[in-house]
Amino acid sequence: MSHKFEIYKDKAGEFRVRFSYNSEVMFSTQGYSSKSSAQNAIDSIKKNGPGAPTEDNS
Repeated sequence: MSHKFEIYKDKAGEFRVRFSYNSEVMFSTQGYSSKSSAQNAIDSIKKNGPGAPTEDNS
């Protein structure tokens, strides 16, 4: 698969989510204290992301 979400633990022991496309990390999240919170972030992105507007601040 060319794209995926990944939950991992950072050096501080917090759970983070990163999204990769063609092996390139597109974004990563803040740290979460629980794995379930990281999963909730993924679920929220999947649900709310497709309809999110683009804000151009350039």
